[in-house]
Amino acid sequence: MKFLDQTKVFVSSGAGGKGSVSFRREANIEFGGPDGGNGARGGNVIIKCVEGLNTLIDYRYQQHFKAKVGGHGMGQNRSGRRGEDAVLRVPVGTQILDEDNENILADMTEIGQEVVLLHGGNGGFGNAHFKTSVNQSPRRANPGLDGEERWIWLRLKLIADVGLVGMPNAGKSTFLAAVSRARPKIADYPFTTLHPNLGVVYADGGEFVVADIPGLIEGASEGTGLGTRFLGHVERCAVLLHLVDGTQEDPAEAYRIIRKELDAYADILANKHEIVALNKVDALMDEERDEKMQALREASGKEVYPLSGVAGLGMKEMLNALYSVIDSVRNPEPDENEVRVFSP
Repeated sequence: MKFLDQTKVFVSSGAGGKGSVSFRREANIEFGGPDGGNGARGGNVIIKCVEGLNTLIDYRYQQHFKAKVGGHGMGQNRSGRRGEDAVLRVPVGTQILDEDNENILADMTEIGQEVVLLHGGNGGFGNAHFKTSVNQSPRRANPGLDGEERWIWLRLKLIADVGLVGMPNAGKSTFLAAVSRARPKIADYPFTTLHPNLGVVYADGGEFVVADIPGLIEGASEGTGLGTRFLGHVERCAVLLHLVDGTQEDPAEAYRIIRKELDAYADILANKHEIVALNKVDALMDEERDEKMQALREASGKEVYPLSGVAGLGMKEMLNALYSVIDSVRNPEPDENEVRVFSP
């Protein structure tokens, strides 16, 4: 299945049905009077968050969604049939944005969540509605109101517990393949990963989801390389795992470059919990490994984990450290200063 995380679609709600002008014509009723029914409301445009989707690929082949028009009123006081809704089914984590691609209209974060984006037009009144004591034979009816229409953007931000960040060829895809059943493309050239990949990891304490995004390079916040298009997928993560390639000459500088891009993207990433790991340590001599770990420790101000996805070094310790952070986010400790009110 191809991955698509952003698309533009046109949506339109249905117009209301017209009211009817009609009079009773039964032979056995001398004074029939008006019996025109009302028009029905047009269909709404509804965004629904459903299970089983992890991409917006369905909207690559259909970009126009129009709700049905409301049925027209008829004689014998029969109202029209309500217009059928247009339902857009999206995966968890989808944001609905205005045509300017900036103003967020809705954020779909839970299975079963529904948002009525556009309301259908009201149906018009039939002539029976206008009958009064002084106007017993009205010959007018209202037309239905028009529906609404607009262009919107659908933007998917994957919901994962751990987000993998780092420069191209830092070993992110190899790590994901080593700890989960995901099978991302792995090669020895930069930008092997062109779209995010998800994997479910089973640790001793439980399970969590890891998201691997394409690598970042210097100037990504200004659009260089793949830019920051895919950084939105790690905004919702509980923790960032920053992998640094230990085989490069200056891992500390590589760390500072990525941190600069994360800080420039958004405060939400700059302030997110981060775990730093020196990857590919199986290719280093002990003295070189210790030297690079110390330099990376000084640059990050954090504990640095030695790691190798190929050789399986440090994987268990890394997963335990990740799950510890995730568990603290899922089950925060109660605030001792919080005032609790107990009902009898």
